[in-house]
Amino acid sequence: MTTLLRTADELHARTRAGRRAVVMTMGALHEGHATLIRTARGIAGPDGEVVVTVFVNPLQFGQGEDLDRYPRTLDADVKIAEEAGADAVFAPAVDEVYPGGEPQVRVSAGPMGERLEGASRPGHFDGVLTVVAKLLHLTRPDVALYGQKDAQQLALIRRMARDLNFGVEIVGVPTVREEDGLALSSRNRYLSPKERRTALALSQALFAGRDRHAAQEALRARAREVPATRARAEALSAIGESRAAADAHAVAKAVPGAAAAIRAAARLVLDEAARLDPPLELDYLALIDPSDFTEIEDDFTGEAVLAVAARVGTTRLIDNIPLTFGAAS
Repeated sequence: MTTLLRTADELHARTRAGRRAVVMTMGALHEGHATLIRTARGIAGPDGEVVVTVFVNPLQFGQGEDLDRYPRTLDADVKIAEEAGADAVFAPAVDEVYPGGEPQVRVSAGPMGERLEGASRPGHFDGVLTVVAKLLHLTRPDVALYGQKDAQQLALIRRMARDLNFGVEIVGVPTVREEDGLALSSRNRYLSPKERRTALALSQALFAGRDRHAAQEALRARAREVPATRARAEALSAIGESRAAADAHAVAKAVPGAAAAIRAAARLVLDEAARLDPPLELDYLALIDPSDFTEIEDDFTGEAVLAVAARVGTTRLIDNIPLTFGAAS
């Protein structure tokens, strides 16, 4: 049975045997959180312990954001956590996490925290990193798990743990989606049926970019099989291999990576959604290097993230997918 804990003293009094894995949430748990908890259970093993934190952090909500209406469903959260394999739910009050009021000393997210989500929500990541640091100290885990849907948050937490020597393993868990592709989010419950149909454009745009990327990578692979020289192309044409020749010639002319084409494919879907009723209001579409969240160039190779943020009605949603450029030959 999952134990509900309200104070750090209660958590620290628990007997520890194996590894402690922590999943940090703001409550309103759904299948995405349950996947995190099940993954944590597998990492901790039968002798370890899985702790789920439920805390709506006031520091990460800006003026006019949805702190007051953010769903608080603790009883249901404990049930979901228990079914997914959690040993304890740590649900502290605000004054337990921030005794004496808002902290005067906070963690700064630095330049990476000022881009994309940070530009749209100034100070947001300072609040996120401050509470994550506090909860890591309070829960004392061996490993902490976070969803890849919040890609910038995950990257910043990893950087903080490394830069400040937290001594905890940070694990990212892939985004969980509904059958129609919409990324699971506690904020999805705010969407009306019509708004939800519009919101599907976020994942559809990402998938369009992913498909364009896959086509480009396949073309590059084909070019590696068929050297893109004029003499070779002419020889292939002579024996009827016109498709191979065309592929080789196209890749010879193409800029490696072609990040602009991926952005364009995704943007086309988002532009169409802007004309729907209700419309999608785009905040940003970015194809970035996850090490620093700057836009990649067309000659980029390695791991990248295609990210999008938009508002539908009064609800702001984010989503992303990972892409790999320049697979080994």
